[in-house]
Amino acid sequence: MKANLLYQQDFYQWTQQMAEALQHGHYEKLDLENLAEEIESLGRSEKRELRSRLQILLMHLLKWQYQPQRRSHSWQSTITEQRVQINGLLQDSPSLRPYLVEIFEDCYETARTLAAGETGMAIAHFPTSSLYSIEETLQLDYWIDSPDVPE
Repeated sequence: MKANLLYQQDFYQWTQQMAEALQHGHYEKLDLENLAEEIESLGRSEKRELRSRLQILLMHLLKWQYQPQRRSHSWQSTITEQRVQINGLLQDSPSLRPYLVEIFEDCYETARTLAAGETGMAIAHFPTSSLYSIEETLQLDYWIDSPDVPE
């Protein structure tokens, strides 16, 4: 079956054939157009994952800060998990760090909206700019205690 047709009918099998062709140097068997598309898609997927994890992390940091009476091990676990996963993404793909800087404020704005929805607080209750630096946000042992005193 032609690689292009296989790509449309059985993606998994297509991936296996492409990997085998690459491993054995059978470049004439490669479906270059679809391979290029899939490689680009992998990069976009990494960016989407970074954005999503950062939004979740920032939302939980806001909830942690602005609802101290509701703090739980679940929130703490979510914050830690997102930090670990983001740091892992950046370790595996250091070229994503400039993208992290680029999206940080936008992710914070989304996190404000999400935090307002989850807490029932007005969005105006949360600062319009993040009180946490990127470094603090990703630091495993950073825990802000009070809405009045950024650490």
